[in-house]
Amino acid sequence: MNQPNNNKNKALMYSHPTCAYCDLMREELVEKSIDFEEIDVSKQPEMWNEVEKLSGGDRITPILVHSNGCLLYTSDAAYDTPCVDL
Repeated sequence: MNQPNNNKNKALMYSHPTCAYCDLMREELVEKSIDFEEIDVSKQPEMWNEVEKLSGGDRITPILVHSNGCLLYTSDAAYDTPCVDL
């Protein structure tokens, strides 16, 4: 995978500036003091390919890849909701 996430203890969030759910997820991660790296696909459009791989072909944000490797697609309770194993 072409991810700049070199710190395995951080979550990785793919976002877009026009995505309200991205704002909600970011706020929740900050509130819960969860360490994360954010990739803004509007500034790094080549990362849309990774988003598509993770989502099964969709260009959706936010996508959150937990530090343990599982995946979430929405801001719904970012670390309280069961996630999809990669």
